Amino acid sequence: MVKQLLLIALSVVSASSFAAQDPTAPLGWSAPKKTTTPVKRSYRVPKLNSIICQPEQANCSAILNSRVVSAGDTVNGYRVNQITDQHVTLSRAGKQWKLQMFTLEIKE
Repeated sequence: MVKQLLLIALSVVSASSFAAQDPTAPLGWSAPKKTTTPVKRSYRVPKLNSIICQPEQANCSAILNSRVVSAGDTVNGYRVNQITDQHVTLSRAGKQWKLQMFTLEIKE
């Protein structure tokens, strides 16, 4: 009976200490500490597909990433601040982007 209790106690102690250290590791070696670095995420600026302005209406709409939006809407975390017949102004995290349909390049 005493042998059985001793055998059970030894098996419990050896099982808990087995996982605590790698027996094949060099003497004095310890696992490197894991450091977490913050992941910098980048979000793509939405693509301007079209600007739609009705002559009888003051408000314009735009199509960003194939989705119709108005001023005040958000697309991929970017807030639509202003839509004119020439450009769309977006903002995110204190920065602003001005999207235009076509760049004005005159070639002669």
